[in-house]
Amino acid sequence: MANGGIIGPNVVINGTTTTQSFTASGTFTSRCGQLSANYLVVAGGGGGGASQPPFSGGSDGGGGGAGGFRCGILSISPNSPYPITVGAGGPGAPNDTTPGGSGTDSIFSTITSAGGGGGASRSGPGSRAGVAGGSGGGGGQACSPTDGIGGAGNTPPVSPPQGNTGGNAFVSPAAGGGGGGGGAGAVGGNSPSTTIGGAGGAGSPNSILESIYAGGGGGSGTTTSGSGGTGGGGAGGTGPVAGTAGTTNTGGGGGGGGAGGGTGGSGIVVIQQPAFAPGIWSLNDQYNFKKSGTWVSAPVSVDYLVLAGGGGGGRHRAGGAGAGGLLTSFPGGQKLSLSGGTSYPITVGAGGTGANPAATPTSAGSPSIFSSITSIGGGNSIDTTTTNSGGSGSGMGSGPAINTTFPGGSGTPGQGNPGGSTLRGSGVVQSASGGGGAGAAGTSLPGPGPQAGGAGGAGSANLISGCSVTYAGGGGGGAAYNPLGGNPNPGGAGGPGGGGAGGSGVASLGSAPPIINATAGTANTGGGGGGAGGLCGVPCGSQPSSALGANGGSGIVIIRASGGISAVAPGTNTLTTLPAPAGGCQVATFTVSGTLTT
Repeated sequence: MANGGIIGPNVVINGTTTTQSFTASGTFTSRCGQLSANYLVVAGGGGGGASQPPFSGGSDGGGGGAGGFRCGILSISPNSPYPITVGAGGPGAPNDTTPGGSGTDSIFSTITSAGGGGGASRSGPGSRAGVAGGSGGGGGQACSPTDGIGGAGNTPPVSPPQGNTGGNAFVSPAAGGGGGGGGAGAVGGNSPSTTIGGAGGAGSPNSILESIYAGGGGGSGTTTSGSGGTGGGGAGGTGPVAGTAGTTNTGGGGGGGGAGGGTGGSGIVVIQQPAFAPGIWSLNDQYNFKKSGTWVSAPVSVDYLVLAGGGGGGRHRAGGAGAGGLLTSFPGGQKLSLSGGTSYPITVGAGGTGANPAATPTSAGSPSIFSSITSIGGGNSIDTTTTNSGGSGSGMGSGPAINTTFPGGSGTPGQGNPGGSTLRGSGVVQSASGGGGAGAAGTSLPGPGPQAGGAGGAGSANLISGCSVTYAGGGGGGAAYNPLGGNPNPGGAGGPGGGGAGGSGVASLGSAPPIINATAGTANTGGGGGGAGGLCGVPCGSQPSSALGANGGSGIVIIRASGGISAVAPGTNTLTTLPAPAGGCQVATFTVSGTLTT
């Protein structure tokens, strides 16, 4: 029989996949001939913090951080046993002097996901900071700006990051809401007031089970508790109510509470492998299966760059906005393994809205998502006194008080850097600091005096597209007027990588030269928007239309493979083949949300 030059039968050993989920510790045994496995390893979530009875002074226990979240493809030995450890959730705080307990690690072979950090309690030790972990716990009562800070995520550090930082408690001498625990997909929410808890950070989806895991626990509040992050995070308790436990086998953090914190959710380990189909398949059978769409295509290994939208710049001597979070495997990082013959949705995050007109509320950049990779939007700036965390954090404005240094918003570990800090002197109208970038923190203003706004942090250069492009520069800080007369203080320069420049400052309406607007982050760079300059003695809500904050730049997603990408959609996105020396490499560039098909 003629067979196109192939002699003898074609033996195929891989077919559809099988998935084994471990909700408790056990043993996974690889099969004969199996050399790799896709995995999802989620650790136990941290327990929530507690508040002090009788709760009349506030309810401010921090939410527990989510368990570390790791997924990818791992080389293994055939026909070998691998012990599996599924981490337990940490206990909730039993009283206001003890933080919530951290979750325990989950382990598969060389992959260890760290337990989530416990949430801080109202009267806990030291500065009542959340506990570091896979994702960090939320902060407890904050009597000063150095108290009640969220615990660090991605601890110990791995790449891609396994989690995010917890949110901060509200700063108040008496009491304030607790910060939300960090999640796998987003930082924990800061408490916005003395009575409201911060929301838990969102969890992250995965390509194996297509469910969301590892959401942070919500912080407690006197009147309103923080919601738990999607992916099993427990809600915070309101007033004397205890926090809600994280959902079992999601790694969700427990909610902070009044009478006690919620227990963290236990973790999970999931292993996916080819479902071998032994036997002899004729070419005619293979053709028919392929034609009907039931013949499994070979997996496609890809590099990625996933960049979120930059934050929007605020009004009236506001800090520069933070750049969008940047995650990449290129060069030399861990690639993603995609199934052949499959369509993958791509989300490209929009840039945040700037203060334009001046009274417009600003917004953070939107996340960008590809498969299991989620980059966090850049933190938006608001005014002279408020910063926000994000992929990179926004810079501090001119400062809420004299002779005190106030920090910028924090960046997400592995994705970006913090905004700059500001020291405001007595009797001096201070300029604002720069927003963080992917490659460096925003420029701080360490002392008072006539000065330009702080420059935005530098972005990061990458060659994944075939040429060097710098992404994710921070926005420049807005400038105050120059009390010595003459030319206005200039706004801070935007960070290399698309950061927008800050606005200039003048002494009065109608001054010559006029105030110079802040500029927007560049499209598809994830650059932060510039913060607005300011006028002397003019309230925030009465600034002229020329004193505007600027929008953040939109994000971008780039996928690179040696082959196997068949199409991208819609048509505004592109699929190209690189010339020598990288000839044959395909590069799919998404400037808007769409679909990649292998």
